[in-house]
Amino acid sequence: MAAPAGTTRTGGDTPDGPSGPDGRPVHPVDERLPLHRLLPLAAQHVLAMLAAPVSTAFLIATGLGLSPDRTAALLSATLALCGAGALLQSLGVLRIGARLPFVMLPGGAAVAIFLQTAKDHGPATASGSVLIAAAFLLAVLPLYRHIVRFFPPVVLGTTVLLIGINMVDVTAPMIAHDTWLALVTIGATALCYLVLPGVWRQMSVLVGIAAGTAAALLTGTGTHAAPATGPVLALPHPFPYGAPHFDLLAAIPLIVFTLASLAEATGQTVLNSEAVGRDPDPARDVPRTVRADALTSLAAGLLGTSIMVTSAENIGLVQLTRVRSRFVTAGAGTLLILIGLLAPISRLLAALPTPVVGGAGLVIYAVIAAMGLGMLRRADTFEGPVITVVALTLLAGLLPVLAPELYEPLPVWARTLFGSGVPAGAITAVLLTAVFTRDRR
Repeated sequence: MAAPAGTTRTGGDTPDGPSGPDGRPVHPVDERLPLHRLLPLAAQHVLAMLAAPVSTAFLIATGLGLSPDRTAALLSATLALCGAGALLQSLGVLRIGARLPFVMLPGGAAVAIFLQTAKDHGPATASGSVLIAAAFLLAVLPLYRHIVRFFPPVVLGTTVLLIGINMVDVTAPMIAHDTWLALVTIGATALCYLVLPGVWRQMSVLVGIAAGTAAALLTGTGTHAAPATGPVLALPHPFPYGAPHFDLLAAIPLIVFTLASLAEATGQTVLNSEAVGRDPDPARDVPRTVRADALTSLAAGLLGTSIMVTSAENIGLVQLTRVRSRFVTAGAGTLLILIGLLAPISRLLAALPTPVVGGAGLVIYAVIAAMGLGMLRRADTFEGPVITVVALTLLAGLLPVLAPELYEPLPVWARTLFGSGVPAGAITAVLLTAVFTRDRR
């Protein structure tokens, strides 16, 4: 009998999937692929998610005014963290990591919160806030079952929608100069997504970046010199902004984000379990997922970037290719670490035109906003209390973007909590949901 797609004959196939050398069935998620198959599949996962860490590193570097050398170092650290997180989630050690084909990326909303904290209190305080939020996430994990009920689809949907809108607002200044390069990038990305078949659509953002960069090189606009040459290996440097400064009040927005990420991790873990054909067990797997997120985020705080979260975007690749092995994403994690540690590659990526990366970022964050709308469809938005929650959450989350001057007279603690759209919206959504749920009971 022919082997099913995405499996190999390692001792004979069984109705339940491939079998090991001892003849026992091997679940597809635990299948070990030969190297010649694993490498291209792992590279495909890397290509599908590479735009997110690149654009995130550019956003932070632009927001903090970092030099090209420091931008390259930040990008190197971000890629290495993504790789380490993917390895931890895919392989799992000591109940840390879900042992599912996950990759890890910088949290979208967390980047906006990190930059806002750095703007208000300095980058050292922003790094300290990341460390506080990651430690807090580990501390509250035993209470997971009691916390997650405060994040139904209406809360998640409006929060994700606000994440997309706020990140578009943060990214827009990157395309202020040479806007046409960003339009070329966006247009090429959209065209590729429309015409490319199947799994190749996952690479549309990278094709858009390549098209925008080619346009910049041909016209000589929007380009800047690559950082000076240096050593081949780029080892991450801890504390790039100096010793972290710990301010509990300044860390509250990131703490709120980490609480919201509990519900997101629940949905992603269940979805990934279903994608690989494993019975979902949130009580066992979600804490493992979140522990890996928290530990990787602790490392991120030491290396100068924001909260790291497990991503569900590569689950689409698993579903399309029908290759469910967690060792493929472990291979992708290894490739990401190698890319991050090889300084010439980091310097080359850091030399990409800023408007091009900004255009790619706008596409990514607009898609995040659309995902929020999709999540809202799962809520009963025709019911009066739900409409009220959505309306007031959007009001709380959009006012800091549309009229930031309204928050200038407020005390520092109030401006920290409510002067940034995502934490203000998340706090509003959770509180209103709790109140209306209690009233309805």
